[in-house]
Amino acid sequence: MSTPELVTVERDGAIAVVTLNRPEKRNALSLDLREQLTGQLRALAADDELRCLVLTGAGSAFCAGMDTTEFGGDRAHKERIVELSVGLFRALGDFPTPVVAAINGPAVAGGFALALLCDMRLASTEASMGFLENRRGIPPSYAAARAALPTALATDLCLTGRLLDADEAARLGVVTATCAPDELMPRARELAGEIAAAPPSASIETKRRILIERHTSWRPLFDAEEQALREALLGTS
Repeated sequence: MSTPELVTVERDGAIAVVTLNRPEKRNALSLDLREQLTGQLRALAADDELRCLVLTGAGSAFCAGMDTTEFGGDRAHKERIVELSVGLFRALGDFPTPVVAAINGPAVAGGFALALLCDMRLASTEASMGFLENRRGIPPSYAAARAALPTALATDLCLTGRLLDADEAARLGVVTATCAPDELMPRARELAGEIAAAPPSASIETKRRILIERHTSWRPLFDAEEQALREALLGTS
C-alpha cells in the first residue's frame, strides 16, 4: 500500500505553497507527516529558483500539534520520534528563503511552534493559537517562541498555555495581520509574491541575517530542548 500524500506542494513560479494534508486529524503531526514535510522542506531549500514559501493546513485547522496516539512504543520507535521531530524543526527553523505561515485555523502545541518558526504569519479570523501542551504537563517549545516573540510574551504564552484568538494574536504582534477565511490564501499568495518580486540578493541576504540573529536565541534553546527530549525518551543526552 502506498503512503498517503500527507504534504502537498503547489508551485507557482518562484513561490511554493506547502500544505499539511491530514485534515481528518486536524493536521496533527504524525511520524509520516513529519517525515514527508521534512523531506519537502529539504528539497525546496536546495531549489535556487525558490524565493518564498507559504505554509498552511488543509481543512479547518493549521496544525493540532504532535499526534499523541503515536507516543510510546519500543526504543526504535522512540528514536524515530526524536529524529523526525528534531529534523522537522531544524529544517523549518533553518530554511534559507522567507516563509509565510497562513494560519487557517487552530495552531496549537507543536503546530504553534511550526507557525512561530516561519518568518511572517497571517491568520484567518477563525484561527487560534497557543501552547496547550502546557496544561498536560508537557513543556512547550520556548525555543520556537523566542524565534519569533519578545522574551516577556514568549514567557507568558509558555507558562500560562493560554489560547489566543486571531485578534489578540494580531494586537500582540504574533501575527502580522488577520483576514476573512476566504481571503487568507489570496493574501498569503500576494504577500509571497511581493517578497518573491524583490531582487534575490536582497531577500536571500535578509533571510541570512534573520537566521544569524535567530541562531543566537533559538539554536541554543533548541539544542537544550533536543537534549531534554532525548533524555526523556531514550535516557541519553
